[in-house]
Amino acid sequence: MLEPKVWQLTAGSAVLGLVLAAGAVALAGPWDSGQRKAERDWAAAQGRTGGAHHPGGHPGKPAPAPSAAGVLDELAPPVESLSAPADLPAGLRKTLGPLLESPDLGPAPAASVVDVATGEQLFGERADRPMAPASTIKIATAVAALSALGPDHRIGTTVVTADDKATGDDKGGDEGDSEGDGKAKGDDPTEITLVGGGDATLDRKRLRALAEDTARALRDRGVHEVAVRFDVSLYSGPREHPIGPNDNIAPVTALMNGQGRLDDSARDSFGGPAPRSGDPAGDAADAFADLLRESGLKTSGPPAMRKAPKDADRLAVTYSRPVSALVERMLTNSDNDIAESLVRQTAIKAGRPASFAGAQQAVQAELKVQKLPVGGALLRDGSGLNRHDRITSGLLTALLARAADPDRPELRPVLTGLPVAGFSGTLQGRYADADAITGSGMIRAKTGTLTGVNSLAGTVVGPGGRLLAFAFLAEKAPGPDTAQRALDHLSAELTS
Repeated sequence: MLEPKVWQLTAGSAVLGLVLAAGAVALAGPWDSGQRKAERDWAAAQGRTGGAHHPGGHPGKPAPAPSAAGVLDELAPPVESLSAPADLPAGLRKTLGPLLESPDLGPAPAASVVDVATGEQLFGERADRPMAPASTIKIATAVAALSALGPDHRIGTTVVTADDKATGDDKGGDEGDSEGDGKAKGDDPTEITLVGGGDATLDRKRLRALAEDTARALRDRGVHEVAVRFDVSLYSGPREHPIGPNDNIAPVTALMNGQGRLDDSARDSFGGPAPRSGDPAGDAADAFADLLRESGLKTSGPPAMRKAPKDADRLAVTYSRPVSALVERMLTNSDNDIAESLVRQTAIKAGRPASFAGAQQAVQAELKVQKLPVGGALLRDGSGLNRHDRITSGLLTALLARAADPDRPELRPVLTGLPVAGFSGTLQGRYADADAITGSGMIRAKTGTLTGVNSLAGTVVGPGGRLLAFAFLAEKAPGPDTAQRALDHLSAELTS
């Protein structure tokens, strides 16, 4: 390995300073038999949820990380002042070629390294071969969602009513009419509906605020008893991911609270596997009804699933953080629930069904519009848990390069959300070995791991001060730990 140059030390210091300023985030890794082992106690103690923090975080924690533009400014001087070594491609072939032949990466791994400023491919090996990407597919999910929805879009969860009593407009006939049970119509509970909008980050704190706002609005209308309904009709198709019931993802519904987690991991932050409810929407509605009662309302019977009337009047609403923040959190923590939410939001924006099939069509169509090399790609889900997903290493580097395009600032959260080697997210515990330590603090990358599948895609400041995008995909790897170390070694070589 070549000796580090002065520019590397400068860039490394900038990145390390940024990372230390932003603080460590929730740890997620490693994996075993395709399932991530989260350090839940550590994550709960940290109470963090993303690579860059946003308003509304915990008091006393570091301020939000700089915007993407600031991050890139720290990494290197303006592109115009840089010149990559003429022999860089040959040097990469010499160093990466033998490492790519490691048996730890299976029989035929794929690789792509591009110069982000020029788009030139500096190294490629089977770069156009579609392979299982595992969670690196979340980079495609992020680009599609940001491009289609915009970084400022927020996902709403609403409470509505079409009951005339709640609007003060009595159209029920003469006062005192009964309906056979000796009860006047005016005494019937007002029917309200909790409408799921697909926010996978809805938690008990926001659900409580929604209940309090709803109770306040109803009391202002003279309503003190309600019948609670819930509407999950926004999504269609199967709720269960093809992987089946699994601790890494809840049933995919338009309404959930704490991602359907049944342990304490939903209390402060999400990330990593946890036992999941089989009915996240029903549980969220039950919790909402409980919170309404705490807010002083009476409820009539348990919540029932029912589609909200078209002419319903909105009582209250709560919004997710912006898509930019959701993307960062998804990438840093490899959050599967957020990933499936974002691809369905992309489908809705495109006028397609919010289902696994509709999301696949919408994401691939959005990437085609961006003129990205989607040939051979099969995006069967947004999370990468589907073993039938296929993507090329060339597409992954193209996505990363597009996210760094100065003309596409709305895509920058794709880069700022990537975990930092040795410091954050799913890379927190990696790059500690002697042959990969030079990558610590220098590399930002998305990990991917299923049984026999290991991948890594991200960015690094390479020789000459150029920002490089890289992607390595390996199938039929003999073991996750050795494969991860081999991928770390490969990417660390790019710093030299």
